[in-house]
Amino acid sequence: MRAVLQRVSEAACRVDGEVTGQIGTGFLVLLGVEDADTVEDIQWLAQKIANMRVFSDENGLMNKALADVNGSILLISQFTLFAQTKKGNRPSFIRAARPEKAIPLYEQMITELSKLTGKTVATGIFGADMKVSLVNDGPVTITIDTKVKE
Repeated sequence: MRAVLQRVSEAACRVDGEVTGQIGTGFLVLLGVEDADTVEDIQWLAQKIANMRVFSDENGLMNKALADVNGSILLISQFTLFAQTKKGNRPSFIRAARPEKAIPLYEQMITELSKLTGKTVATGIFGADMKVSLVNDGPVTITIDTKVKE
């Protein structure tokens, strides 16, 4: 499982011109699911996201977590995070999980993040042509891979 966390002052997702999810301060999380992912990956990654200390404290240091700033999450499914680009110029997405595997894991991630943050997680629509807008705060962008755990 791969996630790209972007610290935002605002973010929104639209499908066919309608807002499906919108937040103020918090994280826009792009989430990619691969075939090898399990519930353990969800639990580990959700904890990382909920507890990532990248929000500024009184001294301007990145010391505060999402809860400390009353932040929210906008979670967007993003199979292209598993693009393989080694050969040619057309990426391959063979490592990305098929919808029948990815959708239940994506939904479990929504549930887990809601439980950890005590807030409703804003979302896009899995598989839809989404238009995502954001104001990246900092900018602060962090990538996390459950198979690498760096």
